[in-house]
Amino acid sequence: MKRIDKAYINGEFTGLNGTEVFDLINPSNHQKIGEVVLGDEIDTQNAIAAAKEAFKTFSKTTIEERIVILENLKKSVQGREEDLIETMILEYGGTRQFCTMSFQNMVGGFDHMIETLRDFEFTRKAGNTQVQMTPVGVVGIITPWNSSNSFICNKFATAVAAGCTVVVKPSEMSALQTQVIMECFHNAGLPKGIFNVVNGLGSIVGNEIVNSNDVAKISFTGSTQTGKMIAKGAVDSMKRVTLELGGKSPNIILDDSDLKQVIPQAVFGAYMNSGQACIAPTRLLVPRSKIKEVNTIAKEAAMQVVVGNPANEETNVGPMVSEKQYERVQSYIKLGIEEGAEILAGGIGKPEGLENGNFVKATIFTNVHNDMRIAQEEIFGPVLSIIPYENEEEAVAIANDTTYGLAAYISSADEKRALNVASQIEAGRVCINGFKHDPLAPFGGFKQSGIGREFGAYGLEEYLEPKSILI
Repeated sequence: MKRIDKAYINGEFTGLNGTEVFDLINPSNHQKIGEVVLGDEIDTQNAIAAAKEAFKTFSKTTIEERIVILENLKKSVQGREEDLIETMILEYGGTRQFCTMSFQNMVGGFDHMIETLRDFEFTRKAGNTQVQMTPVGVVGIITPWNSSNSFICNKFATAVAAGCTVVVKPSEMSALQTQVIMECFHNAGLPKGIFNVVNGLGSIVGNEIVNSNDVAKISFTGSTQTGKMIAKGAVDSMKRVTLELGGKSPNIILDDSDLKQVIPQAVFGAYMNSGQACIAPTRLLVPRSKIKEVNTIAKEAAMQVVVGNPANEETNVGPMVSEKQYERVQSYIKLGIEEGAEILAGGIGKPEGLENGNFVKATIFTNVHNDMRIAQEEIFGPVLSIIPYENEEEAVAIANDTTYGLAAYISSADEKRALNVASQIEAGRVCINGFKHDPLAPFGGFKQSGIGREFGAYGLEEYLEPKSILI
């Protein structure tokens, strides 16, 4: 069992003023695997002060100097591949498939920001005016538990590229993972104070970051509810915010699609990251005339989904991150039954032989109405809702009938037709014929799925302020 009792401030692992201890529990078997001492307001203030001081010099670094730092970070992270993957499986319960992909995203975050930085124009011309893109200042980075280190790497890579310094508040439930990434970054030989981390509660460490006048920007990934609280707090000091929030992503299967190909893909896609993914396509929209065929194929696909030990290569769905999250997902499955949706696969309770962990059956509801809560609210577990539609126009209407707008998916044999539908969807990212990711394209949400964008040049600009110099 490991005890984590230090923050990372001003280039050093430092003792904490906070004394509260949080237990770290393996979600696969409920065994205690560690504990973390949580920081408090004083620890957070010290981290912010270090970032503020470091910003004075780091903001003046050259593009070449920042690229060297990003290259060193990448090398250091690559050197801990096994530790990063295995710790994520142990502490989070992510499947080996997902944790391996998450590691690749960590490394790729540095590569793609280096690529962005090489072509980025920090000085531009608008009319007769020189516009300088200047670093915004100290950035508070607040990350969730569902891909903790990937978020930290991508957000910090962007901050480095912009010339900003950071204070990170990761999820307290990810402390073992955070410890590994802190060691990676420490071994990369960073300038002191540009990267600072305090483990702690959102109500204490998070609030201190949000309320501090010395923090210029918040970059947050997490729930819409928490994002709203951050936005309200940030407005008092006019902090800039990038908020990547929840989703209830539609997956529209048009009537010319090959159902035997796209329906199994849709089922497995809905269970990405064990369903604990904001971009998961958890609403499957299918032609009403083909609902019987869809149900048959989807049920067969669900029987192929492997729920179990996340360390196994073949596992598709691991445990929910905590008992609280398990109970949340169970409550939604019960709610779906009460709302009158038909269970096609899965259901209430734990899969046989997995009673000791936070495991949920891979569940599919069919003949779901879009006004049901299971179709409107983010469940964050392996629960898919199949929603029938009459025609293409209704499919678009159903897809957009949500408070969210993070991602959407469309399948069609006619790419031009799919593009036409995509242009009508209210979402920040739309994938056509499969699940795709472009780390140079902007990522973020419409409506209550967030504010701002991440990745590539669009993401970099979120960490910069345009300064007009009229000569």
